[in-house]
Amino acid sequence: MEPSIYESEKCGLICGYLFSPESGAKSITATEALEWLNNQQTEYPLSFIWLHFNLAQASTEKWMRDHLALQDAFFELLSDGSRSTRIEYSAENVFAVINDVAFRFSFEPSEMSTLWMNVNQRAVITARTHPSRSIDQLRVAVKNGETFSSPMGLMIHLMHDQGEVLTQIAREATLKVDEIEDNLLVGSLQHKRSDLGKLRRVLVRLQRLLAPEPAALFRFLHQPPSWIAETDLVELRQSTEEFSLVIIDLAALQERIKLLQEEMAAQVSEQTNRSLFTLTIVTVLALPINIIAGLLGMNVGGIPLAQSPHGFSTVVVIVVTFTGIAGWFAFRKKKD
Repeated sequence: MEPSIYESEKCGLICGYLFSPESGAKSITATEALEWLNNQQTEYPLSFIWLHFNLAQASTEKWMRDHLALQDAFFELLSDGSRSTRIEYSAENVFAVINDVAFRFSFEPSEMSTLWMNVNQRAVITARTHPSRSIDQLRVAVKNGETFSSPMGLMIHLMHDQGEVLTQIAREATLKVDEIEDNLLVGSLQHKRSDLGKLRRVLVRLQRLLAPEPAALFRFLHQPPSWIAETDLVELRQSTEEFSLVIIDLAALQERIKLLQEEMAAQVSEQTNRSLFTLTIVTVLALPINIIAGLLGMNVGGIPLAQSPHGFSTVVVIVVTFTGIAGWFAFRKKKD
């Protein structure tokens, strides 16, 4: 195994990049990142680095505590059980908890991923437990040669990627709901109620995790750090507004699913009522023949028409007459 690969596995580093005005984005190892952090004030005044870590590896958090000068507030976010989106600012550092969907998202409620970020003037530190789609899109963009002039620019690009991912999810969910609605209009309910329930659970969880993000960003924009450029603030405000619109679309789609579920429940209830009415009609029509058959079938003396040659025909006429009267009463009630 190459030393750089072994080192990355030891510290849990997924990728590292050095952004500088001279050379753009350059891939670096954990050792090179530590050397840069020690010498950046004199040799790289306008550069910054991005380090992305895998928290699923047991030694990652310990390595970050030992080698990176991060505040305790960041590690408190890592150990906090709450995954709700938040953005905090303390001592020239921006701490963020951002929720995203898994890389291979298939509309399962459990396929949510959380990203922890620490942003300051010289470094962007991100960490996750499960692969997420937005951060992967950011990695692909950096590999393709896209550069950023500031750490906040990298964070803004991540916000845009997150909004695009949510927009794509909303479109896919809308197509699924349209298909289910079309089947509902033609009277087909087969295997569709469970699909709607599953889709609604996904959207509810997405909305619960992501709804606090616009409010947190607006609070952050109200009192931003002094080292953030005005152009970055404008782009961050724009991405926040776009993200808010996506959240509204998800809420509207969730309400639409709720209405479809109520319509499906009404149709199922109507079908159940029809079945019960049919069963009731059959029971009422069979009541005369059951009563007469029970009376004539008793093994006692004095049963009428037992010796009459026309006894069977007489009983049939009586049964048909009472059955017709019962049917008339039953269908008259239905018309009423």
